[in-house]
Amino acid sequence: MTFRAVLFDFSGTVFRLEQDETWLADLTDHEGERLDIEAQTELMRRMTAPVGQVVDLDEEHLHAWHNRDRDPVLHRKVYLEVLKQSGVPHADQAVALYTRLIDPTQWTPYPDTEAVLKSLSGKDVQVGVLSNIAFDIRPAFSRRGWDAFVDEFILSFEVGAVKPEPEIFRTAIERLGVDPAETLMVGDSEEADGAAREIGCAFALVEPLPTTERPDALLSALRTHNVL
Repeated sequence: MTFRAVLFDFSGTVFRLEQDETWLADLTDHEGERLDIEAQTELMRRMTAPVGQVVDLDEEHLHAWHNRDRDPVLHRKVYLEVLKQSGVPHADQAVALYTRLIDPTQWTPYPDTEAVLKSLSGKDVQVGVLSNIAFDIRPAFSRRGWDAFVDEFILSFEVGAVKPEPEIFRTAIERLGVDPAETLMVGDSEEADGAAREIGCAFALVEPLPTTERPDALLSALRTHNVL
């Protein structure tokens, strides 16, 4: 199979939201005590988990949770509730942290992201970034000049569909002008990203490890599928 296009998930695939100690150092719980490292780590896990409900929610917030990646307002609403239930009860602290979490310039690229994007561009392979997300991630690429290597950004809050719904994958391949059988989806979630196989795409799974622990998974995935 010759692939003419590769779709990449964003979080945990080409970029990762790494824990920044300075963001969390001043967070305090209900009793005014600072969150310990274990609590900070769990908080970040909850804020970046690709699938699965991470806290118990009432009906209002449950609706926001299920639609968070379609609507920035609902995304903000439910994640402030997640922060509250995760040991950050003070609204000002929660808002400040949330604002940092949705700032794409704060996200860290995996070590091989640049090499992969440039290599695909050199081989004339179409590249799409397809993400369940409620904020614009383009600045994470443009500030590094990598937007030149991405043909399409397919973001759930812009297209009104979320993975694993087939509509979002169809939108991606239509924009790229390729056939599903000529498209490889690369992502860190079997459930969400792996659903690309339902419309005929191939799929490669990568682990959402810290960037320092995953130096070349993207390169390996593309080589395994004979894209590079």
